[in-house]
Amino acid sequence: MENKNTEYKDFVVTARKYKTLLTKKYLDRKPWKPLQSGEVLSHLPGTVMEILVKEGDSVEKGQLLCIHEAMKMLNRIVSPYTGVVSKINVKVGDRIAKDHLMVKIEVE
Repeated sequence: MENKNTEYKDFVVTARKYKTLLTKKYLDRKPWKPLQSGEVLSHLPGTVMEILVKEGDSVEKGQLLCIHEAMKMLNRIVSPYTGVVSKINVKVGDRIAKDHLMVKIEVE
């Protein structure tokens, strides 16, 4: 029997067809899942420096929610939705991982 890792896969680049083996890293990757409406996730691991909203606050799309330090840079985390902050899942000084749920917003 042929091992799953040695199975050739087809792909096309500029109308030319190629075959390749998929790497273990590619096969073991986390599957993509769509964002749940109202979730604000961290894009990089880092530290929460400042939180500018509280639970129950109304927020507009584009409003600043918090400041997140990652790779020695301060990143402004803004609301992608208009709604009400239902849950703040971080506090100042928290070290968080990539894709950590920071804020949950009930979308209007």
